[in-house]
Amino acid sequence: MSINRRSLMTTLAATPLLAAVGATALRGNPAQAATDTFASNTALYTDPTVVEGVDYGRRSRRHQRDDLSLTASTDLIRTTVIAPHGGGIEGGTSELCLAIAGYHPADLAPTPAAGPVHDFWMLEGLRPTGNSDLHVTSTHCDDVTARSLCAGSLNVLSLHGCTAAQAGLESGAQAVLVGGLNASFRQYLMEEFATAGIRAVTASGEEEIAGISPDNICNRSLTGTGAQLEITTDLRTALFAPGKNTRADRAANTLPLFWTFTTAVRTAVGRLEATQVVR
Repeated sequence: MSINRRSLMTTLAATPLLAAVGATALRGNPAQAATDTFASNTALYTDPTVVEGVDYGRRSRRHQRDDLSLTASTDLIRTTVIAPHGGGIEGGTSELCLAIAGYHPADLAPTPAAGPVHDFWMLEGLRPTGNSDLHVTSTHCDDVTARSLCAGSLNVLSLHGCTAAQAGLESGAQAVLVGGLNASFRQYLMEEFATAGIRAVTASGEEEIAGISPDNICNRSLTGTGAQLEITTDLRTALFAPGKNTRADRAANTLPLFWTFTTAVRTAVGRLEATQVVR
């Protein structure tokens, strides 16, 4: 896919979140988040009973690359990796987010041998219990940093956790559901998972699982499309050493399957970026 550099710069300049990052209007249907305690990230952050650093945390990194004076077109080929429900909300997604972005989850050391680093953002539940109350549905994610990173990226990959029942699969299924509006991205992910021997299923059904709403944070990229991975509980458990699948222990106790999964996704990202020529 060829991307006109002048058009891209015009889009960057006109992106509401880059021009006014304070905007937090929600376009989704509030009924979609009927089971959530908080209707948006803003509602979560402004609730006086919820404390950042105690109940939840946010981590992100934006790499310098989109200054309008850039001359290297490859500097604009960027993918943002996000985990909207990390930490204790959907266990394992924070660690995968970091690894796929190019950082070891245990010490955040870059892994240059594995390829480029990518921008990332995550919200993490930090509570000993009750982290599910911090879940904000993806169509209502209005975190300013998350929106800004996604709006300035050609591609967005969003990582989530689900149960086998939510995925419509048999009990104990170790699988990943691939959704989002970017058909090419989905295809590359499916192919790389197949090559890696990881069971991948095309996501369908409700928007929360399939990631097909334009309001989903995974689709709020420059192209208006992205990809979403829903990883079953049993597959996420299999990524970490037995007895170490806790928020405190996961990062330092990854198993080979964790890195196989990471490599498959990073390879798919690389294939997608290789088709996006900025001119």
